[in-house]
Amino acid sequence: MQIVRNGVFHRCPKNCAFQWFTNIPSADSQVPVRALCWMSRTQSPCAAQNLDKRRFFTIPGTTSSKRREYVGKKIVGFSPDEMFQVVSDVENYRNFVPFCVRSDVSHRTEKLLLGRLEIGFPPLVESYVSRVTMERPNLVKADCTDGKLFDHLTTSWRFNPGPKHTPRSTSIYFYLSFEFKSALHSQLANVFFNQLVQQMESAFIREAEQRYGRPSIRTIHITPPRS
Repeated sequence: MQIVRNGVFHRCPKNCAFQWFTNIPSADSQVPVRALCWMSRTQSPCAAQNLDKRRFFTIPGTTSSKRREYVGKKIVGFSPDEMFQVVSDVENYRNFVPFCVRSDVSHRTEKLLLGRLEIGFPPLVESYVSRVTMERPNLVKADCTDGKLFDHLTTSWRFNPGPKHTPRSTSIYFYLSFEFKSALHSQLANVFFNQLVQQMESAFIREAEQRYGRPSIRTIHITPPRS
């Protein structure tokens, strides 16, 4: 088996939004090469041939904080209650949230639910318990309470009415904060963080369109997503 020390990006021939990733680089260990398509919802790597390459992590031994945060603000053409329904539908995350392969809810009340989620994008396949608090139709907040993957994981969706001239619209404030237990996983997040989070955020908007039809307005990004 071929061994490399530096990670290599490959452009995906399926024209997906992400790039191919052949290994998780580590400054103190060698990792077997494995091609992964991060756009795929399956756990099977794509078969890439004649792909363009570029290097990353070119400075061995550098360290950075394991905690990452993301904030997204936008106005969408769905009502706050419609967006609340989509985001609070944890049972169906496996059907539309990228890389979520399992989503089971063991307890649900009007304001609280407990769910076990499993994320599956090789080589990471991990499950964790999520404690979700809800205030319909304005807030869905989830905290990881049990899992081997994260030291800390919080997501928060806040929904408020959009512009007065567009009754069926919502101002969304989306916040994500997490910290991996593993420094190796943190290196992976440093590469793919923005793409993965933005893809996840967009998946909820697409699901709202699937459920409720065409939005009343095109999505307006109030501020560029930042992390």
